[in-house]
Amino acid sequence: PKMKEDNCLHAALICLGMLCYSHALGTEKLSHSRPSLHGHHEKGKEGQVLHRSKRGWVWNQFFVIEEYTGPDPVLVGRLHSDIDSGDGNIKYILSGEGAGIIFVIDDKSGNIHATKTLDREERAQYTLTAQAVDRNTNRPLEPPSEFIVKVQDINDNPPEFLHENYHANVPERSNVGTSVIQVTASDADDPTYGNSAKLVYSILEGQPYFSVEAQTGIIRTALPNMDREAKEEYHVVIQAKDMGGHMGGLSGTTKVTITLTDVNDNPPKFPQSVYQMSVSEAAVPGEEVGRVKAKDPDIGENGLVAYSIIDGDGMDMFEITTDYETQEGVVKLKKTLDYETKKSYSLKVEAANVHIDPKFISNGPFKDTVTVKIAVEDADEPPVFLKPSYVFEVQENAASGTVVGKVHAKDPDAANSAIRYSIDRHTDLERYFVINAEDGNIKTIKALDREEIAWHNISVFAVEVHKQHQEAKVPVAIKVVDVNDNAPKFAAAYEAFVCENARSNQQFITISADDKDDSANGPRFIFSLPPEIIHNPNFTLRDNRDNTASVLVRREGFSRQKQDLYLLPIVISDGGLPPLSSTNTLTVRVCGCDGGGSLLSCSAEAHILNAGLSTGALVAILACIVILLVIVVLFVTLKRQKKEPLIVFEEEDVRENIITYDDEGGGEEDTEAFDIATLQNPDGINGFIPRKDMKPEYQYMPRPGLRPAPNSVDVDDFINTRIQEADNDPTAPPYDSIQIYGYEGRGSVAGSLSSLESATTDSDLDYDYLQNWGPRFKKLADLYGSKDTFDDDS
Repeated sequence: PKMKEDNCLHAALICLGMLCYSHALGTEKLSHSRPSLHGHHEKGKEGQVLHRSKRGWVWNQFFVIEEYTGPDPVLVGRLHSDIDSGDGNIKYILSGEGAGIIFVIDDKSGNIHATKTLDREERAQYTLTAQAVDRNTNRPLEPPSEFIVKVQDINDNPPEFLHENYHANVPERSNVGTSVIQVTASDADDPTYGNSAKLVYSILEGQPYFSVEAQTGIIRTALPNMDREAKEEYHVVIQAKDMGGHMGGLSGTTKVTITLTDVNDNPPKFPQSVYQMSVSEAAVPGEEVGRVKAKDPDIGENGLVAYSIIDGDGMDMFEITTDYETQEGVVKLKKTLDYETKKSYSLKVEAANVHIDPKFISNGPFKDTVTVKIAVEDADEPPVFLKPSYVFEVQENAASGTVVGKVHAKDPDAANSAIRYSIDRHTDLERYFVINAEDGNIKTIKALDREEIAWHNISVFAVEVHKQHQEAKVPVAIKVVDVNDNAPKFAAAYEAFVCENARSNQQFITISADDKDDSANGPRFIFSLPPEIIHNPNFTLRDNRDNTASVLVRREGFSRQKQDLYLLPIVISDGGLPPLSSTNTLTVRVCGCDGGGSLLSCSAEAHILNAGLSTGALVAILACIVILLVIVVLFVTLKRQKKEPLIVFEEEDVRENIITYDDEGGGEEDTEAFDIATLQNPDGINGFIPRKDMKPEYQYMPRPGLRPAPNSVDVDDFINTRIQEADNDPTAPPYDSIQIYGYEGRGSVAGSLSSLESATTDSDLDYDYLQNWGPRFKKLADLYGSKDTFDDDS
């Protein structure tokens, strides 16, 4: 009720103000009206008569209040002319925007009324034109006058925010007055008239944490040290009220969700002071032992924690890594443990923030430490060899049972169980060695040959007596030491050649030797002749002292007729202890040579033949034989590939290849006395098919590039050859090869294969297309073409 009374009072004050404003505006309008036709005279300077203008129009009102909801139309204004005497002869006419629909005029009194409720937010003003005319004649009495009706604004629109909900972030522990977000509202009322669009912002919810600036709508923090870990999200309600925030104004609200973002203001903390862990001594390096976790209420990169070991007797045995997904420190084994050596370890682990904010360094230190105690558990371990590998040596050809070496393993457990040894037979397939199961002594059971196998690589197993599943394996390499048991031999199967005319002390070959033994028992080699032939009259030997020797001619004048082959024994000794030697035989052949020392012949028969026939004669005889053979081959080839010229007529280039067959059979029913092979041609059995073409009147020069038809007894091959020749020769005229097949027999259902006499029969075939084949086929076109075409050509 009180609110209603205030609203009524407010409306009355507005109307009173509007009336006053309209009266003042009307007075101003009258001062600018056009001069009336009726006025009195005044004298001016120099006796000039001046005419004082009269007010032609009287305006009562130019504004109308929007949203008027009274029962009667609202009076907008009144039109009145000073020539209106009130007798009703003047008619007022209104035109323009909204005339007759929104605004109506009393044509007698000139009063203008608004018949509809107006909304300034839809349209702020209307332009109208008024005119006074004679009622009877409609003659204009005054020129038309234009005026504007403005819609007077009232506070009928509440403020509206751009968004119904806002979201904003602000770092935790921000200083008081830190700007969070600015919210903005708008009012559709006229901002130039009154306070209808003057907005004031206030906070309805969210105090005492936040505040808002009344004029700008900027939300700021109102409390210091707001902690995200205590409360992360706040809901604030902001109100915008028009009329400058005074009573009676309209308002609108919006919600703002403010989230505190995290800063690194909390150090990591371990929830306990000591962690207990255990690990088996059988664990392998890299295996996880346990996990520790320091809690940091911060999130994101502010909550990242890195772990490290800073002290303890287990720093060399263990390591710690950071699992960034779970923010845990993972303790892992770094080296192999031995329960019998050390049963427990202690570590001091530190957890520290990765990213530290300098603004909150005073809250530090941003790290924490914890003690980790690790107990080593005993495990049943396999035997352990004293060495990771063994290398032994044994001489080749050593007697069976020779000791090679000894391996030793022990049980690392406290029980110290007895150990049994064995050889992995997959590594000693030939069974060269045996091991004593109790003491680990390895012996030979076969003679070893270094030249066959220089190294033997075997594996030895060690197992506990009472726990066969616990075993260990160690590699054992056995080197076979060389002894001088191989004499040197020729490096190759040497065969030397010496000329009959060789000079004395002429070298004709250099030899070398090989020894299967090691270098200590091999080179250097010593070459010599046996003592019994040390004074050999034919050859001598020179040791080059570089493991080679040269063989020289001692005398001159060798003869193949007397002796064409010599066997020279050579003794080769090695440098081993004791040295070994062998006698090798060098074969020396006597050969005939030219003056330059080049070999000509090494056989005695050729030497004898040369006495009766010279080399030139032999070459001449062979040349004659070759020439005769070439002539015979050419003759046979030309005869087999002889090709007869084709038939050429004067006007038409038609060639006929008539092949006759002079063997008749009994037809299709004769399957015994007839051989189909004879159809090909009886002469073809001999490999030659004669051509029986008709001889042309003049010879046609054979075209280059054509190869003769193959001498084949297959008719199909012969035809295909001819077709290929014609296809590959662009200058060849049409070639008709007429084949006669006379072996149809009696009662055959097959018709004639020949097209002869087809020109005299009634045929349905159309040969008009021959006209398009060019001049070469003109004759065929004349013969087989239609009668009409023939007549046209004639």
